[in-house]
Amino acid sequence: MKSYEVNFDGLVGPTHNYGGLSYGNVASQSNSQQSSNPKEAALQGLAKMKALMDMGFQQGVLAPQERPDVAALRRLGFGGTDAEVIERAAKEAMPLLVASCSASSMWVANAATVSPSADTADGRVHFTAANLNCKYHRSIEHPTTSRVLGAMFADHKHFAHHAALPAVAQFGDEGAANHTRFCREYGEAGVEFFVFGRSAFDTRYPAPQKYPARQTLEASQAVARLHGLKDDGVVYAQQNPSVIDQGVFHNDVIAVGNGEVLFYHEDAFLETEQMLAELQSKLAKVGGKFQSICVPRSAVTVEDAVRSYLFNSQLLSRADGSMLLIVPEECRGNERVWQYLQSLTSSGGLIREVKVFDLKQSMQNGGGPACLRLRVALNETELAAVNPGVIMTAPLYGTLTEWVNKHYRDRMTENDLADPQLLLECRTALDELTQILKLGAVYPFQIN
Repeated sequence: MKSYEVNFDGLVGPTHNYGGLSYGNVASQSNSQQSSNPKEAALQGLAKMKALMDMGFQQGVLAPQERPDVAALRRLGFGGTDAEVIERAAKEAMPLLVASCSASSMWVANAATVSPSADTADGRVHFTAANLNCKYHRSIEHPTTSRVLGAMFADHKHFAHHAALPAVAQFGDEGAANHTRFCREYGEAGVEFFVFGRSAFDTRYPAPQKYPARQTLEASQAVARLHGLKDDGVVYAQQNPSVIDQGVFHNDVIAVGNGEVLFYHEDAFLETEQMLAELQSKLAKVGGKFQSICVPRSAVTVEDAVRSYLFNSQLLSRADGSMLLIVPEECRGNERVWQYLQSLTSSGGLIREVKVFDLKQSMQNGGGPACLRLRVALNETELAAVNPGVIMTAPLYGTLTEWVNKHYRDRMTENDLADPQLLLECRTALDELTQILKLGAVYPFQIN
């Protein structure tokens, strides 16, 4: 039976703005309060989805959240009509209104952790929505995320869904941004690689000093238990605390893996040699041959990696066995990074080609190609059980492009977020979107 890795990209929401909400994310903070272009952002994301589909890769789309999140503002004490809630929040606590308008759900690498059926005890694909409790504006996402994923992967014969972990610091979970899977073939048993920034209970693990470590070891272990993963099929590794303090807020900012290959920076992890040996040993037990590509700090510094998002790329397997690396335009704009990539592809190694995409609107808020997609390994039967409305096709691309052009603004500032009309625009757009994607009622305004 054939198997695939399907990339479900996040559709950028209508309130895409530069709120500078993500402490520890250099791009998010440095572009705070700049004017954004939601329409351009959504179209750039759709263009990437269409291009990968045209290249023969399986591609899907994941719907954005309802924003502004009026219910979240009500829980914080703002009352009245929806318009009055927004107006009062803008007057009394603008940072809370900005947080309630964040379009950060576009980065669906943080939506959930996914384990394919070949790895799990019950032979189903397992999803655990990430609690994202390190940041308030992201911590309010998981209820809707769970409903959207449930509408996309609804067949309980093939798919199992778990609620987010307890929303406390000890179980901080950032989803697939800190999770990679290695395998010989997508439909075969593999090794799931969980990267954590700190331990909540074990003081032997060092912690960063400047920026928060968002993923805990305990959260990763809990997800592995929920998904029914075997000990032989799991490897845990700690991020280097010093790179977290340099702006590497998730592992996917400093490493990316696919198939049997890990592409990583020399400074990405602690106890790197031990980790590589464990990956090699465990993958060999299921018939795989682990390979790694280390980018030396002498060629690309951590600062280069953070500014260019070299590792926040998509590493994709081509039919001839070689790999394609999808990178943002910022990689071409960084002389050292681009020189390294040219030498990498000309060396005759595993990565033979680099394709560049303009994702400036996402990049300025701190998310590159890898942030924008949730990877789900599926066999033919499971793929057939996915809601067909969310699988990218040429007609769907055309429909979504028209939808964006119809509903999205081409300029968004902090003052625009205080406009009660924006809420009506967003709800109208999302109500239409659920019909396009055949999701049913997944948003609070559709349910309440």
